Amino acid sequence: MESLWSFAFTVFMAFFAIMNPIANIPIFVKLTEGLDQKEKKQIAKTSNIVAFIIIVAFILIGKYIFEIFGLTIPAFKVFGGVLIFFIGFDMLQTKKTNVNIQGPATYDENIAIFPLSIPILAGPGTIVTGMNFVVSTNIIHMLLTILIFGLIILITYFAFVYSRYIVEFVGEKKFVIIGKIMGIIIGVLGANMLIQGIKLAFNLGE
Repeated sequence: MESLWSFAFTVFMAFFAIMNPIANIPIFVKLTEGLDQKEKKQIAKTSNIVAFIIIVAFILIGKYIFEIFGLTIPAFKVFGGVLIFFIGFDMLQTKKTNVNIQGPATYDENIAIFPLSIPILAGPGTIVTGMNFVVSTNIIHMLLTILIFGLIILITYFAFVYSRYIVEFVGEKKFVIIGKIMGIIIGVLGANMLIQGIKLAFNLGE
């Protein structure tokens, strides 16, 4: 039971760090600027549902993708570790978001798919993180990973819906600090995944 709790906590922290619901709030606010609350709720709902479907699909069929293409778990962990490390490193850099919004927003539910669902919520880092936790585990770990990801999706939905109030309460400067902290966590997770991959590849043990 203790190992399941440890696994669940690790999965939660990994998804929370890589999805970064709090740090993504300013992006959602900018994308939905000028829309009423009902339209914002619809976009928040659609983007999170689509992201959930995408990640769960990769979690469920990831193992078969490995078998079809002859991929190995150590190689995946090494690649995933490097990718996630650089995502965390990128978050530590001082720069503006890559999401460009021109002019006031008009209601367009397509923004729920791109860029909100892909690549902001269900980007490469999230996909790699989800698959990494299930490629070499049993059905219980797989279901637990999906359940925890669903919880992260729910948190992200409410973060988007109440984004305006959260920004007013927390302040924009504190969001920058949160983003940096998440970047450190993601970088460490990536480094840990890389180390696990190397150990598996060369049978180095624990």
